Amino acid sequence: MTKRCGNIEENVQRCPCTYEGCPRHGNCCECLRYHLASRELPACAFPPDVERTWDRSFERFIKTYR
Repeated sequence: MTKRCGNIEENVQRCPCTYEGCPRHGNCCECLRYHLASRELPACAFPPDVERTWDRSFERFIKTYR
């Protein structure tokens, strides 16, 4: 069950995730939990061109910022 965030309206405006229909859009705590459990990082950790690939792996993060 996804909890609602107290800052959801502000977070939705800032969330760079391009995955349409994401149930965690703007809910940063739930997003971070979800991605870390999958050994990934959320969209906000990547520049737009990398985020659009949906490769959110730790390896891609390291390669991006090396």
